[in-house]
Amino acid sequence: MSTRTEVETSYDVGNDFFRMWLDAGMNYTCGVWNGVATLEEAQQQKLQVLSDFARIAPGSRVLDIGCGWGGALDYVTRVRGATAHGITLSQAQYTEVVERHLSRTSVELVDYRDFEPTERFDAVLSICMMEHVATPEQARRGEHVPLYRDFFRRVHSWTRPGAWFGLQTILRDRVPRSREDLRDLHWVTHTIFPGGISLRLEDVVCSVGPYWEIVTIRTRREDYARTTAEWLSRLIANESEIRARWGGDVFDGYHRYLRTCVRAFTKHYQSLAQYALRRIDE
Repeated sequence: MSTRTEVETSYDVGNDFFRMWLDAGMNYTCGVWNGVATLEEAQQQKLQVLSDFARIAPGSRVLDIGCGWGGALDYVTRVRGATAHGITLSQAQYTEVVERHLSRTSVELVDYRDFEPTERFDAVLSICMMEHVATPEQARRGEHVPLYRDFFRRVHSWTRPGAWFGLQTILRDRVPRSREDLRDLHWVTHTIFPGGISLRLEDVVCSVGPYWEIVTIRTRREDYARTTAEWLSRLIANESEIRARWGGDVFDGYHRYLRTCVRAFTKHYQSLAQYALRRIDE
């Protein structure tokens, strides 16, 4: 699992920094570009898809694991009429969610392994958080699948019978044959997201049981290429202000990171999957 320090390296650069190039809701994951033209629309469509996968309805009690800056919490309470609880390991994200004053929403600064809910949930979302469950070193030692299985076990224990889980994960796919691409992907993994690693699709398939049944899998590689390209465009448009407020190293690093992401999704080095999981009840 990524440590709090590693998570803060990834997400605590500055809330205003991320606000410069993410969508208005600060969703830091792949949007869904089915017939829409803007990043804001794509992110709302993503939240709609995952909320449908989780069967979120008015009155549902929803858990968002790795809630980020609150984009999904806002959507499920405002649009779906649910009550939501988010957990995050990032102090900056926790502060942002608190300051948004979202209705019917609570948030907790806690490692998922220490989370102890007082009441079970009807539905769960987790959007690109599982990348922090195992470290690259643990994956190399073959320890990642048991860690993913333990994650699914914990989520099962936090839910009521009949619950559904809308999950989204970044995937590792092809290994680059270019030294430059290998070097850049290694740099992104260890500099921008230290302690984290993308999953392989078979990791999820192997680890969900006996707790969850995979009902639907939908891949979004091209959607993520377009999303990261939009982030890159917005970052470049705000270059002067970013350099003035956060320094040239921050701009140059994120410029390299986002260019690498566009290339990785375009060249099939990485992909993305969305899953509808149904709780297996005793």
